Amino acid sequence: MKKLVILGGGTGGTMMANKLRKDLDDDWSITIIDKDNIHYYQPGYLFVPFDINKPREIRRSKREFINPGIEFVISDITNVDWDKQEISTATEGKFNYDILVMATGCDIRPDEVEGLEEGWGHDIYGYYRFNDCQELGKALKRFKGGRMVVNIAEMPIKCPVAPLEFAFLADWYFHERGIRDDVEIEFVTPLSGAFTKPVATKVLTDACEDKNIKIVPNFALGSVDHKAKVIQAFDGSEVEYDMLVSIPPNFGAQVMIDSGIADPMGYIPVDKHTLQPEGRDNVWVLGDGTDVPTSKAGAVAHFQGDVLHENILAYVSGGEQHARSDGHAV
Repeated sequence: MKKLVILGGGTGGTMMANKLRKDLDDDWSITIIDKDNIHYYQPGYLFVPFDINKPREIRRSKREFINPGIEFVISDITNVDWDKQEISTATEGKFNYDILVMATGCDIRPDEVEGLEEGWGHDIYGYYRFNDCQELGKALKRFKGGRMVVNIAEMPIKCPVAPLEFAFLADWYFHERGIRDDVEIEFVTPLSGAFTKPVATKVLTDACEDKNIKIVPNFALGSVDHKAKVIQAFDGSEVEYDMLVSIPPNFGAQVMIDSGIADPMGYIPVDKHTLQPEGRDNVWVLGDGTDVPTSKAGAVAHFQGDVLHENILAYVSGGEQHARSDGHAV
């Protein structure tokens, strides 16, 4: 039997397994390997702090989304060896493959910024993890006024517009509480403006002005002093805060760095059109874990999945792979 192994049971990995199970015959086994059985609806993290989503509404079992005929292995991945075509796990042994699909995502790394992790929970909060978004909600309820700074440490991040969405939601939330006049909201970003594209930047800048949200552009975060409640850029400029809502650096999976197949930030280099690493005709990578210059969002994984689906079936049948990713996200 031939083996197709998928690393990661999130949006990208589960989607690929279900698509391919419908089209591959019984000569192929499909195995998903992931560290746990908990699926988080990550876009919901943004809304939990404002009680728009409840934590229970955005957490489900991964197994319930995986179709019959797909093996689901729960274990940490400890090594990926493309030469041996072998995946090592912490508790379930080794897995060989004929085709490998990698969808291991990315995560925040507060420890990459001097002082940020040490201050986490001391008037510094985030919303990119399940527990963090709940703690931020508690902090928002306690907040009586002062300067709230929403800071993007560096790009890339998951869903680039989400930090602005948070600032807009905070504006609404403090209006609802009747304390908006007592709160300054500052959006501090390494970008040259509110967003990455000129037209969107103009629209979003106008929206920020209408909502009295100050934009501080070109701020490359260097360090955080949680005792003084100050963030400092590499050029020495500083912004004070009473509450810091932080979007820390995002990194791909550490095991990809340890396996020697990722760049220093854990992102796997691939051809941006074929989504394959150089010289690996039976390996595909999709979603947040690639170095492709697109948004790190579920919509991108969806469109990338269409490309992989077509090309993997062509590879299996010995045909030519025509599908190309063009960076679609909507």
